Amino acid sequence: MSNEELGTVRENRLSVVFNKGEIIRKQGTHLSHIIVISTGLAKVYIEGSNGKNSIINIVKPVTFVGGPGIFLDQIHHYSIAALIDTRVCFIDINVFKHLIDTNKQFANNILKNFSQMMLNIYNRLINLTQKQMAGRMADALIYLFDDIFVSSKIDSSISKQDLAELSGMAKESAVKILRDFHNAGYISISDNEILLLNSEVLKRVSRTG
Repeated sequence: MSNEELGTVRENRLSVVFNKGEIIRKQGTHLSHIIVISTGLAKVYIEGSNGKNSIINIVKPVTFVGGPGIFLDQIHHYSIAALIDTRVCFIDINVFKHLIDTNKQFANNILKNFSQMMLNIYNRLINLTQKQMAGRMADALIYLFDDIFVSSKIDSSISKQDLAELSGMAKESAVKILRDFHNAGYISISDNEILLLNSEVLKRVSRTG
């Protein structure tokens, strides 16, 4: 963006810190601002009619969180909640749309962002509908190890309930499978973290479903 465009964004943004567990945006509410995760960690999830949540993805800095509501009905089609203390930048949607109309490079970057998000959703849909529970949990763990924490450790910011919602199962089932993985030596579970012990075997479980 040009200096003038950056100045316009700065004049039409609001920075807010959300504490762990606080709702950043609620599904079904009016979409008036674009959300950028500046620091921290947050989960994007769909609230089901049966009271069960499904996590679409985990977002870390610096991530723009978009969705179909921006261009269709100005409605948030999912909720966002802070997993740890998280700073969020809200950008006026009209300023955002003006940038898309006038800045081709910016528009291309937004299109790539939307495309990557949709690809993630497609892949998760395939995993949730075609794999057994062990395969789904293995997918969730690999996603967290490789893409989110980029480490062999998942810290306490991700709860057992989050893992259940990420892998499409009840918390009780998630706890049982995690215990099975622990006993088999794939991972090591303590009160505050999950350690990766055998990446190859975990990936094999993911592939075989």
